[in-house]
Amino acid sequence: MNRIVKLSSVAVAFAFLMVGVMSSVPARAADAKVAVVNIQKVLVESEPGKKAKAKVEKKMEELKAGFKKDEDALIALQKEIEKKSSAWSDEKRKEKAREFQKKRLSLGEKQEDANLEMKQLQEKNLTPIMKKLETIVTEVAKAKGYTIVLPRNGVLYFDKAVDITADTTKALNAKMK
Repeated sequence: MNRIVKLSSVAVAFAFLMVGVMSSVPARAADAKVAVVNIQKVLVESEPGKKAKAKVEKKMEELKAGFKKDEDALIALQKEIEKKSSAWSDEKRKEKAREFQKKRLSLGEKQEDANLEMKQLQEKNLTPIMKKLETIVTEVAKAKGYTIVLPRNGVLYFDKAVDITADTTKALNAKMK
């Protein structure tokens, strides 16, 4: 019997403790201030983001210009094959078909290499901005008294008053001059 009394005392104490903990959870949740930030918009509108985009676009144009010659040669060969293949011997048709396949595969490999180079260039230019942006979002949120910041694309609805995108963009511009 003594043991039953002790167990029920422990159970009652535990129940009171749980009630106390559970009643404080909503109070803490109610104290939370939530903000949203549109990271994509910050990257597009900030000066560091614009500079990074310009570098990437410049390299993209250079690569496209390099492909233009190869693409033109491939198109010219294709047109030649279409026009003259009926007059060629089987051996000549096979030779031109192999040449066309080689050029097409070579161009495809160059394009894959260029895609990898572009991806690396984007990462190289965006990684420092994203690292700085993480710090800046924290600073802006703390300065404005927010306890949670969510990405804009993950939120269905929010009041515009809790959007810290513009403040974050300004702070990023100031910090990364």
